Amino acid sequence: MNALLLVRRTVMGGLAALLLVAGVWASWGTAQHVMLTGERERGTMRVTRCSSDDCFGSYVPSTAGSEPRERVVIDRSIAEDKGARIPVAVKPGTDEVVRTGGPGFLHAWLPLGGALLLSSVVVAGGLRLPRTAWALALAGGALLTTSFATLTF
Repeated sequence: MNALLLVRRTVMGGLAALLLVAGVWASWGTAQHVMLTGERERGTMRVTRCSSDDCFGSYVPSTAGSEPRERVVIDRSIAEDKGARIPVAVKPGTDEVVRTGGPGFLHAWLPLGGALLLSSVVVAGGLRLPRTAWALALAGGALLTTSFATLTF
């Protein structure tokens, strides 16, 4: 019986850890451009039109060595209405941009927020650690809520 309990806890702990690592991995692709300012091109995007998935606009640089661009692309989920100006960073080697500042930072870490919520269910049900599960759920919920609030208001 003790061996079965050990196996269950090991598997559930591994699953919870895997969910968290996957959340960080999925977030890092965007978050690195928002957080690591080093030699990244930064500037302002002016939204001109949006499709169902993306928004398009022009890019005006604010860092030395960056070139203006007639057309850049940003994920629609964080773009504003037509004519809005958004602080952005350019992903190297592409015309894709990501939003910077507080709203961009929070949006970049959204996958981690979802992973925190999912892992809280695994921790509560599989590991029987309710306090840890509540902490994970509250952290994930707070991240998702503040991201939503900063992008909509």
